[in-house]
Amino acid sequence: MNLPSPRRLWRFAARRLGLEKFLASPGDGRPQPQIPAQALYWSMLIGQLLRECSFHGLEALVCSSARQALKVSVSFGDDALGYFTERLDADATRQAAAQVVRRAKRNKAFDDSAFIGLAIDGTTSGRRQRQGCERCRPFRNQRKEIVGYRHHCVMISVVGTGLSLPFDVEPYGAGDSEYSAGQRLLCRAVSNLGTRFADYVVVDGEFATAPFLHTADEVGLNILARLKDNLPELMAAAEKRFRSQRPKLCFRDGQDRVEIWDADDFDPWETLRWDTVRVIRYRQHKPNGDVIEAYWLTNFSSRRVSSRSLYRMAKSRWEIENQGFNDAKNRHGLRHICHHDANSLLLQWLITALALTIERLYRLRYLHRGNHPVRSAIELVRLLWLSLGRSVEFNTS
Repeated sequence: MNLPSPRRLWRFAARRLGLEKFLASPGDGRPQPQIPAQALYWSMLIGQLLRECSFHGLEALVCSSARQALKVSVSFGDDALGYFTERLDADATRQAAAQVVRRAKRNKAFDDSAFIGLAIDGTTSGRRQRQGCERCRPFRNQRKEIVGYRHHCVMISVVGTGLSLPFDVEPYGAGDSEYSAGQRLLCRAVSNLGTRFADYVVVDGEFATAPFLHTADEVGLNILARLKDNLPELMAAAEKRFRSQRPKLCFRDGQDRVEIWDADDFDPWETLRWDTVRVIRYRQHKPNGDVIEAYWLTNFSSRRVSSRSLYRMAKSRWEIENQGFNDAKNRHGLRHICHHDANSLLLQWLITALALTIERLYRLRYLHRGNHPVRSAIELVRLLWLSLGRSVEFNTS
């Protein structure tokens, strides 16, 4: 049996996902490169898949006897990775990640899903005591005193398909905002993927602003946004109406009992250029007695999308939290600053997203062909590490 290895992963990425040209030329901006760009870029990608994310850790790997098994042609130091990522073109990685996601759709990876969604959300990363680059943003204690600096970014991921595939990141610094960065990210993502790739975008309440909703309209996507107290008039109207009504729909979601209220004739607020606003409320009753309640607004018509489908779309937003940020931070070093330079940090985030997408397509689709069981993420990591101890056989025919 052919067990997973870094070399087989490289063949999958290069040939199955069409990244061979990109891996050979990933947007290297060094004026006089001495170390091949492919060796540096692939070392960071395979390092993410091995969950060895620090530049010092990568230096130890490529300077060890495992280098040939990693399919890295030369050894180098951590300073070479810092110099390389400072000058690496971020747009090249963004285009490559979008190409992978488009190819996944062409290869019918999402065919079991009625709707393809894009989720956008923001997070923080890379805390430090002193300001180190132009994108460092101060964070303050309760007395409004600056106690350190951190970085902010917004991520976008394919959701609602059984495959959570993060593929782009937009940083923002002082004087910028999460929803402005989200607007830029959404426009670029739709431009890279194509206007017909996705059906909807799902966001948390911070993005439920008229400018962001209008941006989704302009790029041709319907939107589903969490309704919170930041829109007090609409929230009060929805609470008042649904409080006096019986739920429109009741059904089972696994062991949970779900009740849904749904109405599509709420008035938009003053700055929103919609004729009406559709609002759903769901109450999810857990077996232990806990109740989860949420309100969402959308411009999907009730004729096109049912209440149950809207509930599924709303739930897909949690994929970017659980399978995006949580995985990236807890398993792939998104919190860690390998090299404190604005462009280097951005490339670290983009490479993390690309590595997560490659890993999931390889593990959940490619390795699952035929009757092979789905391997867990940690099983794949262990097999990759074990493969580094096996001798590499070269085909000399």
